[in-house]
Amino acid sequence: MSSIDTANIANNFSDAVTAWRAAEPRVSGDFARDRATFSEFWQKSRQIIEVLPPKSERNEAQTLVAGELHRVARQSREQFLRRHIEAVYSELTENFSEFVRVERLVGAAADAFPGLVPSAQQIAAEANTLQGHKEGLEIEQGIFLAQVLGHGRAGRHLVHAMLLPRAESDEHLRRFQRDGVLDVGAARLERRGGSVHLIASNPRFLNAEDQTTIDNMEIAVDVAILDNASNIAVLRGTAVEHPKYQGRRLLGSGINLTHLYQGKIPFVWFIQRELGFVHKFLRGVASPDVFPDDVHGTATEKAWIAAIEGFAIGGHCQILLTMDFVVAASDAFMTLPARKEGIIPGVSNLRLPRFTGDRIARQAIQYERRLDCDSPEGRLICDEIAPPQDMDAAIDRVVSRLTSSGAVGAIANRRAFRVGEEPIDLFREYMAVYAREQAYCHFSPALIANLEQYWNAQNRKG
Repeated sequence: MSSIDTANIANNFSDAVTAWRAAEPRVSGDFARDRATFSEFWQKSRQIIEVLPPKSERNEAQTLVAGELHRVARQSREQFLRRHIEAVYSELTENFSEFVRVERLVGAAADAFPGLVPSAQQIAAEANTLQGHKEGLEIEQGIFLAQVLGHGRAGRHLVHAMLLPRAESDEHLRRFQRDGVLDVGAARLERRGGSVHLIASNPRFLNAEDQTTIDNMEIAVDVAILDNASNIAVLRGTAVEHPKYQGRRLLGSGINLTHLYQGKIPFVWFIQRELGFVHKFLRGVASPDVFPDDVHGTATEKAWIAAIEGFAIGGHCQILLTMDFVVAASDAFMTLPARKEGIIPGVSNLRLPRFTGDRIARQAIQYERRLDCDSPEGRLICDEIAPPQDMDAAIDRVVSRLTSSGAVGAIANRRAFRVGEEPIDLFREYMAVYAREQAYCHFSPALIANLEQYWNAQNRKG
């Protein structure tokens, strides 16, 4: 629409909303026709919303109108995608011939299907906006990705795409194989005998994860797995800068809640993380020519050991559930403070009950139960407890024990466990639910209220 049309909407707002609501399309089944009519409807809804004041300045009536516009438009996106998701995904991937990572896929969808998901320009316009003041346009990305992941063929293709090594990883792998060390900022790799140590590093924020760490963390995981001079990998945290823990190693404090509150963590971050490096911990790195299913053992993978020093909070506790062995300092603890954050803790809802049983898992996720590593409940996740000062020796001992019968046996056994515990389609279906629900959580007023109440987020500096 032109600027004149936008002015007309502003001058006749009530009439514009009424006409828009009456023009809500119905699925015809014809892809080309539905594509045109639904796209026009979605774009018109955005133009009406843009006439309103910014979200933080709306009165109650304006807030209700915006809410209804979003609700109806999102409902229509669900209807369109339920009928046409395979055709949509096929176009975005050249008839399934190209692997498109999730962060590129949402951009391609915005270009090819205007109004289906927010454009790069719309996302950029809110880049410096507090999370609570954002319009919530990225919820449409969650709706779209949920439909992709929920569709058998498209979802498996996207999961496959995200298990491939990143384009940048090959160059970094060559450097690591040459030097035996690699520093990519968010992580440092060191080869120690037959093992590779991945040391997560964001020391200013207690090794928290955020938008500044996610890409390079995945590169480091790729390199660790693909390194052919090592046969087992160790995950550990670096020493941090915070005065309370100065100089102490910590595995990590989960998502950077300050950045979350400040709107610096986009919704796609959550999906990229779970489909990317966290899934690679569990299933390894795929190749383009063969789907990485466990039955045929087509992924390249390593057994992983995690070391918990200090604590493993939130996302770092989630990572433990993908590990083959966990060594913990006797004074360390684990928490999944999802209730205080107002979000879903990754794939923990699927994986944690396998370790602790359903009741403890629900208590940890929904009632913020702390699990001390050196406790009966903590030992359901942690395999070995060591005094804090003996962690180096304990890690070396575990590495030696797990590889004493050869790396081939370790890989074979992890695959055999995984095929019964978490087949790839079970993971894909979980991620379909996660994509939609996490999108709504990410823009919920409850998220902001929780961060202000429990984290004092409004007074913290990024």
